[in-house]
Amino acid sequence: MFEGSIVALITPLDESGKIDLQAFVRLLDYVREGGSSGVVVAGTTGESATLTAAEFQALLECAVGHVAGRMQILAGTGSPATDATVTRTRLAHALGADGALVVTPSYNRPTAAGLEAHYRMIARSVELPIVLYNVPSRTAVDLQPATVGRLARLDSVVAIKEAVPGAARARELLTHCDGRLQVLSGDDDSCAEVMLAGAAGVVSVAANLAPAHLARLCAFARQGQKQQALALQGRLQPLYAHLGIETNPIPVKWGAYEMGLAGSHIRLPLLPLDQQHQPGLRACLEQLGLMAGMEPSF
Repeated sequence: MFEGSIVALITPLDESGKIDLQAFVRLLDYVREGGSSGVVVAGTTGESATLTAAEFQALLECAVGHVAGRMQILAGTGSPATDATVTRTRLAHALGADGALVVTPSYNRPTAAGLEAHYRMIARSVELPIVLYNVPSRTAVDLQPATVGRLARLDSVVAIKEAVPGAARARELLTHCDGRLQVLSGDDDSCAEVMLAGAAGVVSVAANLAPAHLARLCAFARQGQKQQALALQGRLQPLYAHLGIETNPIPVKWGAYEMGLAGSHIRLPLLPLDQQHQPGLRACLEQLGLMAGMEPSF
């Protein structure tokens, strides 16, 4: 169901700290026109930890109303609490999302058995396609391939966003799941190698800023055009480096501001990108032809 370049959308905020739906629509149009196949709304890059239930609903309603049928819409519904995750996933279903991206619980650090029980409860409770999301660097738990293989037998578990870098983990997942679910890279830096190893696409932070580049990269990789895919990946490495220089989504939100897509505002405890890093990111965007009035440079 979910493949190609899927954008882990930022959540634009206005000067008062409220959601800027006009900027959100502008961003949706920008990534759709760039060839993105889908978006994640209110995911971790969208500052899900600071969103209220009303804000989650407003964002998802806006996305469904604006791009449903033209891009796949995944709602970020994960939380440390299973009951809360079920509630938000049910809401995503009711609002018309195509699927739910469910990050592993953070902070409480469940065992492998606890993680499996968490996802089984969600799958039993909601009739919506579930995309597992494993990002050990942020959650302090690692959803192992053997566990994913068992969860893949559930009809509603259709994919996993795997943010462990490199192709080795993707190969393990593909072996354990035996074609029962799609693997999506959750690491921009190694997404070409992961797709060349058999993944169906990438859930990308960089695609907020460079959607056409990531869409082209996915096409090369999925068509087996290794040389072209790796060459474009190399071209994008400086952007990936700048987007990782501070905690995500700090740099990507500043990049969107530089490009005129959204404001620079971000919610505490995160702060806008440090001034020492701003010129480098701006220069990188210019080199890729991403600033206003420029043609993308591939």
